[in-house]
Amino acid sequence: MKKTNLFLSILFLTAMNVTAQSTYTTMDDPNHAGGFIYNGIITKYALQNQPAFTWYAANQKAYTAPASLMDGMKANKDAVSYLVFGGTWCGDTQFILPKFFKTQDEAGVSDSKISFIGVDRQKKSIGNVATVLGITNVPTIIVMKNGKEVGRVVEYGTTGKWDEELAALLK
Repeated sequence: MKKTNLFLSILFLTAMNVTAQSTYTTMDDPNHAGGFIYNGIITKYALQNQPAFTWYAANQKAYTAPASLMDGMKANKDAVSYLVFGGTWCGDTQFILPKFFKTQDEAGVSDSKISFIGVDRQKKSIGNVATVLGITNVPTIIVMKNGKEVGRVVEYGTTGKWDEELAALLK
């Protein structure tokens, strides 16, 4: 049953990417003046190009990925896909995802290998994908290989080193 739900979720995401230009909604963040909450399928470019998200460039600037993560992403750039959930309102998302996307770029991983879903403050997404996949905290980075979940890193992981845990999933 879980594999069927995962397959259907990925099929839904692919269909949405193919059929629509705007696959997310934007709402003002009532908890942060001038902030926005994106809900649905978004890209890193939506974060990079939003002037209110000054946190994006700031959190990418000084980050250097551990060699194990860089090597793992390079070695698997054609074999692995990532399903990423984040909240533009969430401090953990704001800290981790700019670093993840910087590593993706430096490792040469195609944007087509990443599906990025924005969630609201209740961790709900358009299309109910977050609920189906049991997303309870963000960011969550799910590593997929051959259509199956290899594993996931939720927030900072169990060790507090999200990037090292992601690298371990890529071995």
